[in-house]
Amino acid sequence: MSGDRPRIRAAGRTRGVPEATVARLPVYLRALHALADTGCDTVSSEELAVAAGVNSAKLRKDLSHLGSYGTRGVGYEVSLLVDQISRALGLTQRWAVVLVGVGNLGHALAGYAGFASRGFRIAALFDADAERVGERIAGLDIRHIDDLDRVVEEEQVSIGVISTPSAAAQEVADRLVEAGVTSILNFAPCVLQVPDGVDVRKVDLALELQILSFHEQRKADIAKGPHGVNGTAINGTMKGGAVTPLPAPRVDDAREVVGQ
Repeated sequence: MSGDRPRIRAAGRTRGVPEATVARLPVYLRALHALADTGCDTVSSEELAVAAGVNSAKLRKDLSHLGSYGTRGVGYEVSLLVDQISRALGLTQRWAVVLVGVGNLGHALAGYAGFASRGFRIAALFDADAERVGERIAGLDIRHIDDLDRVVEEEQVSIGVISTPSAAAQEVADRLVEAGVTSILNFAPCVLQVPDGVDVRKVDLALELQILSFHEQRKADIAKGPHGVNGTAINGTMKGGAVTPLPAPRVDDAREVVGQ
């Protein structure tokens, strides 16, 4: 394997940045791009916080990790802040990505135009089904998983996306790691075991729906009145004849970071 493959972690000031801050940086960047599209040159922390859906104090603290403090009475220069966040996220280069598992979800991901606009290039598609090999999707021919090692080396790939069934995900993760991939985006509904130095982000669509279901059930129970169904308080505790709703479960963006 090539010894000089770039790593997904950015160097310099971004070392030691809290994981929660890293998760919010792409949100700030998206908001800044939207502001730039409207011709906005400067933005206050309050305006940017509203656009990003966070409070201004949290935003200022997040940006201070990048050495960006803005100018009193003026705010932040949009183009400069876009550059700072892009550098922190490693988006000053285009990252080659391989996608393994070209079922319905993988097919949709392969054709997603948002990857290219955000600095990522799908270098290859892989599947273990020999009948799918050679099928063309989004301008790429599906390759057999046995070609993974060679493609990762040739394309200098650091990031892999897993969109296989959960039963196959761990084996795919092992093969990605063995090939030299050091960051994995996992869409399979399972927890992957990876060695130190490999970062995993988990996106579980069913989990997201279950959290929304929790909120819908709570709203429905509250709408039924203080005694819920059959005179029993649901998703809450009785206090003085009224229902005090239980707090929503704490989920870190419904995503999981593994192997830090």
